[in-house]
Amino acid sequence: MKKNTGLSSLWTGANKIDWKLLVFLLLFLHVKLLVKLVAVMLIYLLRPGFKFGFHFNNSKLPLFYPVIIGIAMLNWLLHGQLKNMNYNLVLASGILSWLLCILAMQQVKLAVQENDPEVAHRTILVFFLLNALVSLAIYAGIVWETGAVNPYRYQGDFQKYFIGTGDYIKGISFDTSTTNAVLNAFGVIYFLSGNKYLPAILCMAILLLTGSNITSFLLCLTLLFIFFFRSNRDQKSIIVVCLLMLVVFFVKVSPQNNTYVTTAYQRIFNKQPKQKQSDVAKIPVTQKPDSILSVRERKEKIAQLYMDSVNMALYEKKQAGIIAAANKTLPLIQLSMKPVIPVANIHTAAFQHRDDTSQVEKKLLQFVAQNNKAVPVAAHKTIKPKLPGKLIALQQTWRYMQQYPLDLVTGTGIGNFSSKLAFRVTAMKITGNYPERYAYLNPAFESNHLDLHLFYFTSKEEMHSIANSPNNTYDQLLAEYGLAGICAFVFLYIGFFVRQIKRYSYGIPLLLFMLGIFFVDYWFEQLSVVVFFELLLLLNIKELKQR
Repeated sequence: MKKNTGLSSLWTGANKIDWKLLVFLLLFLHVKLLVKLVAVMLIYLLRPGFKFGFHFNNSKLPLFYPVIIGIAMLNWLLHGQLKNMNYNLVLASGILSWLLCILAMQQVKLAVQENDPEVAHRTILVFFLLNALVSLAIYAGIVWETGAVNPYRYQGDFQKYFIGTGDYIKGISFDTSTTNAVLNAFGVIYFLSGNKYLPAILCMAILLLTGSNITSFLLCLTLLFIFFFRSNRDQKSIIVVCLLMLVVFFVKVSPQNNTYVTTAYQRIFNKQPKQKQSDVAKIPVTQKPDSILSVRERKEKIAQLYMDSVNMALYEKKQAGIIAAANKTLPLIQLSMKPVIPVANIHTAAFQHRDDTSQVEKKLLQFVAQNNKAVPVAAHKTIKPKLPGKLIALQQTWRYMQQYPLDLVTGTGIGNFSSKLAFRVTAMKITGNYPERYAYLNPAFESNHLDLHLFYFTSKEEMHSIANSPNNTYDQLLAEYGLAGICAFVFLYIGFFVRQIKRYSYGIPLLLFMLGIFFVDYWFEQLSVVVFFELLLLLNIKELKQR
């Protein structure tokens, strides 16, 4: 009887989870596009529903998506690209990406509508637990490989891990570590607002393991907003715990990340670190000419030179004795002893990081050599930019729009200036594979964002950071869809959620955080964190309507 009761409880618990939604999230957030396509086809077989409800008034889904597709089609006609077969494939790929955004959001909307909010909450909790298990398993594998409990300080194996350890903590999506970081930042805000403090702390720990500085910074700003404007005493305590975890990580676990952030700040704002007098190199008194020495310094110099000569004589005598002893025949008992082999110190120069050129980098360098006039920045590498590459990319976009004001209205067209698609269709394997016979490269993209990317990502690996990547959703919308795309995003996407969420809900902090995260990457094209963001907001909207 007890056994049946246990099975019954297990079955009841399983029924309290939306398995269709969970499987869909696990598959759709996977890094491979093919897996995402399988996820969409599978979920529509299990939960069909094609009534998207696009209306000018009370639209069920954001009109942003169909409007963006319409702008892309309009640019296709205006720029006369109908006969360019390679560009037609680019256009089709871009529209497919936007259609997948629509289909994915429709499914999370159906999941929220059909289930009680508690079922959705349990499903989301299971997702984060599975992601944490995978992330911790990856971390455990690194510890096993290196033999170091803290691989963030491990400099062996040519610094394979060290400051870049977080790049390997990709989570259950196996996408970039930044994707994992953003998802866990969502989790911190979501669980904190729901008074689920242990999951919030777990998500914070996984976020820190990814070592994503920019995500941590944006989350800190969001947590401070929650702390001052919408939190009770318990929530304030958990926020303090999360911030202390961040401080401990930067100070004790990965201090090189702290150095990286400080250096970036000094470079951006042209701040030079103050040097203490003790840090300034001083010339030893023995190396100064007598003409500039005081009487006291001359006596000190004579005494120092005398002591140095005595020490050198003693050292030479000792070395001579060691050599003489080594030439004598050693007793048999000593010869039979196992010689001691010195262990190499992994923190020496021989074991430090080496700048090996990968196959992708070799291809990029070959492209730069063959097209040095089209990519002058990457070809000559004569500049020393003070600003991060992401901000320079925005400057490039604005300068281009000033030069070609007609493109300011609807943009240059999909895949023509600033997007993941624009990088992928070059067939240089920057953001995925693409058949070379169908490669496409717009001159505006080549002389701007591609040139900038090549400059940073064919330089030393320390330059290969998110801060120097031109990836930016706002940049994409302005450059390829113009002011029409920006307005559609503000009024038809952000406005869609703002009109439905109230002041005292976790939707507001999530929205603020996401507005910052859109600066980090082409998130709509990533087909990952945006759908999870939409799930959380749609769930929040339903809960608010039920109150």
